[in-house]
Amino acid sequence: MSKFIILVETGADVPADMAERYGIVKVPMHVSFGNETKDDGAFPTEELFSYYKATGKLPQTSGCTPHDFEMVFDELHEKYPDRHLLHLAYSAATTCSLQSAVLAAKGRDYVTSIDTKHVSAGQALVTLCTARYLERHPDCSVEEVTAEVLRLREICRMGFLPGDLVYLKAGGRVSNAAYLGAKLLNLSPLIEIRDGKLDATKKYRGDMKKIAMRLLEEFTDEQKLTKELMAFVYSPGLPEELKKRLEARAKELGFREILWIETGCVVSTHSGPGAFGVSGFSGL
Repeated sequence: MSKFIILVETGADVPADMAERYGIVKVPMHVSFGNETKDDGAFPTEELFSYYKATGKLPQTSGCTPHDFEMVFDELHEKYPDRHLLHLAYSAATTCSLQSAVLAAKGRDYVTSIDTKHVSAGQALVTLCTARYLERHPDCSVEEVTAEVLRLREICRMGFLPGDLVYLKAGGRVSNAAYLGAKLLNLSPLIEIRDGKLDATKKYRGDMKKIAMRLLEEFTDEQKLTKELMAFVYSPGLPEELKKRLEARAKELGFREILWIETGCVVSTHSGPGAFGVSGFSGL
């Protein structure tokens, strides 16, 4: 048995089967619908899309609070007093969760928090590979596993195409002029995670059925992704036929393990329905 328990925010979008397999604990981020705030992961993502369609207002997301972490830390420590809690945090450049965890960990020397500098599928891949590292090295020290997490975060890459730009506009991520120009020219921005931040790096023209395949092929080549493991990240609404074609193409490109990771409400609030992205590790 590992000496560690891994914790992540729900915004890591770690699939339920992966969480169960490796004993990964999810700490809830939050989504506010007007005056009502709900835990991310406690309701279907489609509810978010329905709310926006009905009201024209985008729900607001927020990170985990110190109290969220205190409750989880204390519960786990009471149940597993001999195990160290390893928090692999959602990018600190995008939310307050890491700061909340650090505040909650004061006086709790059994907690270590590390900024993964990733979100969603990128954070999930760093988490998965860390869990596998702990399986191979059950007696490793905190310093050793920390070094492995830092190594993984530096070579992890992620880029995604929003499913509906209106969500980026509503969330203030693009101006109204930029939104109208992109709609007129049928352009979609590629959003990449760079040093923990979400950056628009290039534009693709066409519908998702066309540009998703281009993203897969170009991102794989440009980022020199290793072929052992790839994650496809998507929000509800991506056509099933397109998913099958993307997976088939990834196998043709030589990828040996392919994970499908569905975005929860935190990421879907900005990506909209039908988004698609790719995450993997660069061979540098």
